[in-house]
Amino acid sequence: MISRKFRILIVFVIISQFVLFEAFAQIKSVGIPDIKNFKRTEYKGATQNWDIDQDKNGNLYFANNSGLFQYDGSSWTKYNLPSTTSIRSLKIDVDGKIFVGGYNEFGYFQSDDKGILKYFSVSKFLDNKKNPIDFIWKIHIFQGEIIFQSFQNLYIYSANKLKVIKAPTKFQFSFLVDNQLFIQDKSEGLLKFRDGEFHKLGLNSTFSNTEIWGMFPIENNKILISTIDKGLFILENNKVIPWKIEANEFIQKNNSLGGINIKNEFIVLNSVLDGIIICDQKGKIIQHINQKKGLQNNTVLSSFVDIKNNIWLGLDNGIAFINENSPFTYFGSSYQLSTVYASVVYKKNLYVATNQGVFYHPWGKDFKEDSFVLVKGTTGQAWNIQLVNGNLICGHNRGAILIFDNNNSQILDNKGYWNFKNLPNKPDFIIGSNYNGFALFEKTSNGLKYVNQISGYNKSVNSFEIENNFLWFNKDGNIYKLELSNDLKSFNSIKNFDKLSNVIEGVGNVHFINNKVLFQNKFHFYNFSYDNNMFYKNDQINKLFDKISGITKVTQDQLGNIWYVYDESLGVLMKLKDGSFKNNYSTFASLKGNLVSNYESINCINSYNIFIGMIDGLAHFNPKSANYYSNIPKVFIKSFSFPNENFVLGNLSQKHKNINISYAANNVKFTFSSPIYDNQQKVEFSYQLENFDEKWSSWSVNNIKEYTNLREGNYLMKLKVRNSFGIQSKPTSVSFSVSPPWYRSILAYLIYIILIGLIVYFIRMRIQIKIRKNKYYETIEQRKIYLEKEAKIKQEQFELEKEIEILKNEKLQIKILSKDKELVNNSLQVVKKNKILNGIIVKLKDIDSVSFDESTKFQFNKLNKSIVKEVHADKSWQDLEKHIKNVHFDFLKRLKEKYPTITPRELDLSTYLLMNMSTKEIAEIMNISGPGVELARYRLRKKLELNKKENLTGFLMGI
Repeated sequence: MISRKFRILIVFVIISQFVLFEAFAQIKSVGIPDIKNFKRTEYKGATQNWDIDQDKNGNLYFANNSGLFQYDGSSWTKYNLPSTTSIRSLKIDVDGKIFVGGYNEFGYFQSDDKGILKYFSVSKFLDNKKNPIDFIWKIHIFQGEIIFQSFQNLYIYSANKLKVIKAPTKFQFSFLVDNQLFIQDKSEGLLKFRDGEFHKLGLNSTFSNTEIWGMFPIENNKILISTIDKGLFILENNKVIPWKIEANEFIQKNNSLGGINIKNEFIVLNSVLDGIIICDQKGKIIQHINQKKGLQNNTVLSSFVDIKNNIWLGLDNGIAFINENSPFTYFGSSYQLSTVYASVVYKKNLYVATNQGVFYHPWGKDFKEDSFVLVKGTTGQAWNIQLVNGNLICGHNRGAILIFDNNNSQILDNKGYWNFKNLPNKPDFIIGSNYNGFALFEKTSNGLKYVNQISGYNKSVNSFEIENNFLWFNKDGNIYKLELSNDLKSFNSIKNFDKLSNVIEGVGNVHFINNKVLFQNKFHFYNFSYDNNMFYKNDQINKLFDKISGITKVTQDQLGNIWYVYDESLGVLMKLKDGSFKNNYSTFASLKGNLVSNYESINCINSYNIFIGMIDGLAHFNPKSANYYSNIPKVFIKSFSFPNENFVLGNLSQKHKNINISYAANNVKFTFSSPIYDNQQKVEFSYQLENFDEKWSSWSVNNIKEYTNLREGNYLMKLKVRNSFGIQSKPTSVSFSVSPPWYRSILAYLIYIILIGLIVYFIRMRIQIKIRKNKYYETIEQRKIYLEKEAKIKQEQFELEKEIEILKNEKLQIKILSKDKELVNNSLQVVKKNKILNGIIVKLKDIDSVSFDESTKFQFNKLNKSIVKEVHADKSWQDLEKHIKNVHFDFLKRLKEKYPTITPRELDLSTYLLMNMSTKEIAEIMNISGPGVELARYRLRKKLELNKKENLTGFLMGI
């Protein structure tokens, strides 16, 4: 029996050899790289793709039976030749011209100043009627000239001139190898074209009955020749010998359709029947990729290696992309694997626990053909596969299965098992968790044996850790601590914790890092102090995970790297030589959502070989793959369009100058592209339109952005991309200006200024005219006002004079009335005096003067005569009557005119009444009695036709 140390040494040697190979190889022999197929319904073209090339911007071009197809990583664009649809060859020169060849037509596509590819025919220089072209099968850029090759001719294009060289008999295909142009002629064999002439190599017998489909440079200045049905040959010093190696057998069996070199280290060989193989310079097959391994078609018409050393295949039905530059390869259904829960290397085999059982594949042997094989007796759900104390144990739904080799296994206990752990300080004992709690196994001289079920806890625990003599696990939201008894048959104590600190509620998962059980609560990690019976923070681990959130699982591999699961994705703190750690999570972005939830497994065999369990197989990760994450991606604003205009900026080799847009076309649309062809579903864009967006947009897979109703101004559209590894590109940009609307243009503003000036001038003139008019009208108005005032003043003066006159008249009238009154009074006094004098005269008559002496008698008579004379001489009454008539002439006139029948006596009465004389005064003046006056008044009222209520005096005053 081989000793354990010897077995380990053998495994180490095998692994070392494998590691040495992987360290210097880009093409991995472990697993299949990620393959993406493009169906004809996706690129909307014909099935067959004959040739492939790539421009400086990273855009890929495909010669298809229905035209030329461009792919920029985001979308497909089709370009047609003017007279034919089918294109069989293409080549892109350093200036970006895309030379193409079809049926009876060849030329080139070149972008105009807007980036739109325009076709320019070169075959127009020929008279097609006299010189039929047929298909152009190959295009070469050779010694500054463009050579188009059909079966009949070489068409050499240079400086807008075309030269035709006929085939000796009939060409097959041509190849440019190390700046040498080789052409196969049907009768002359393999020729070398130099200085405008064909030079025979004398190899016509070797290739006379076959077609050469590929020629590649290999080591030591040799050239590999691939024929369609005779296999592979080596051309050296003008001699050809068969290349009898592993790859030759494949080509002879499946027929070759050419191929391509990868960095002069590997060779891709296309086949008719079975996909492609990738071999090294020695002819050893490293990878075999066919329809079973992921291609949609087994016939490969063309192959191409892009600038990132990934492989593109033009198939007989569709296009395929093989991500060779990725650090990941995969074992999926083509290797008979389904959901993988765990993996381990044991006795030169790689064992994998799946939902269908345990499968194995020889470790150190090529994986390119053989599938994984089911280990006998393990069919069913296998939860785990572990190497514990040199024993390979499977935690299975059917029990704990001990695997001896690929055909021999033993069920140690028939309860379902999850996990197994060594018991510290007791290397011969193993603790296993099962559906009913925990069980004990012992390593004996007869092998591993089941001992007993440990009593005291009977719930299912799928994950646990052991520290000292205690079992730790998370169950139902609590952390459990189970203490084993000394006889290992039961648990002395069972304690549970619902929180790890008094500050933060709740518990998380249990991990095992640096030989210590680690407890997680959200963003914090703790250890347990058995002396103080409490949890305390692990500052070292907390510092490592300071900026990492959402962690659900942490595990440490044999190299000291710390792997963690978060948000359905994976990350790793890679341990460096100085003991520090480097966080790497972006590399695993492509695995997000593909890990087996709650059963994530990482199997680190060495620094070059790490296996990761997935829901659809097993992923192989090689951290040493060169430059898989160091390349900074490129990004392009593929197109910039607005109404009636479209700029395809992704086709331009230089940055476009500022683009001016009219205001009527201020709705713009951008499309983005990036020549990132691996994990395209994880490629994200971020953009910012300066002078519109305040900040960069959130990362999004959307590659279209529209802006509507932009205001006039200068804008700068900036764009960047982030690949699946989280690496960002440098921003690219395009500047454009939106012209103001015609009514806000510079010309419009000039017109506005002129119009405003004219309006101001017109208004000024109008104002001046109006001012003059206003002044004129104001003068007239003032003159009018002056005249009116003057007239008014005159009128007022006249009225005042009139009023004064009236007042004077009234005053005079009043004075006259007063005089009349005074006169009347005086007259009345005179009347009274005369009356008294008459009375005296009467009394004097009664005196007997006889008795008087003469003297007295004389004096008596003289007095009597004087009194009589005074009475008869007084004319005051006549004067009074005359005066009254003069004063009241107008009144008497109006009264006489109005009442012609009125008598003089009534006129006198009316005058006396007008003078407001009393009845007594009137009676004395008129020498009648008081009743006589009343009677006269009555007669006057009647003649004046007055009613009883009307005042006679007031009526007379109103006349």
